[in-house]
Amino acid sequence: MYSTSNKSSVIISILAVFMTACGGTGPEKTGDCPELEAVTTEYVIGAGDSLQVFVWRHDDISTTVPVRPDGRISIPLVEDVVAVGRTPTELARVIETQLSEYLRTPKVNIIVASQGSANQIQVVGNVVREQSVPYREGLRLLDVMVAVGGLDEFAAGNRSKIVRQVDGRATECRVRVKNLMEDGDVSQNVRLYPGDVIIVPQARF
Repeated sequence: MYSTSNKSSVIISILAVFMTACGGTGPEKTGDCPELEAVTTEYVIGAGDSLQVFVWRHDDISTTVPVRPDGRISIPLVEDVVAVGRTPTELARVIETQLSEYLRTPKVNIIVASQGSANQIQVVGNVVREQSVPYREGLRLLDVMVAVGGLDEFAAGNRSKIVRQVDGRATECRVRVKNLMEDGDVSQNVRLYPGDVIIVPQARF
């Protein structure tokens, strides 16, 4: 577990990133967490993901590759294919089209081996285990809090916040995590989205 000073540094760094993205004005505060457009039920590839690319009957081409910061991947015979924003199925069809110049009726399957931060929920502050939780369809706050082990003994759970990108702007909403976990207040069990950051502050002594 991080020390209190390290936790504070992480929280400050994350907020600084969001403030920079918003032109230095800081997150916009709102009482309720804003809903985003429906997230597709099929996984959408993001930067930092690791992809296993299987080309049927061609082990020499099959490989595991990272999605680069520019959103592209490269495999043998195929270079600089845009992966970000596509589902694994869509990307597989694109690669098949390009491989068809060299192979007869190529068959490609793609599996997401690991997710980058763009498709994860980050949890920082006074929780048992600070970590990033992979996003999945229908993920909610309670799911993530259980995954990180809940609040630690110094947490001010009811002063927690979620920082979310909405239309290119960082928006902050407050959530009462303690009420959710200890009292079963389901009104606080908000839906989460890829890229959300959950911040749990320390209680004032």
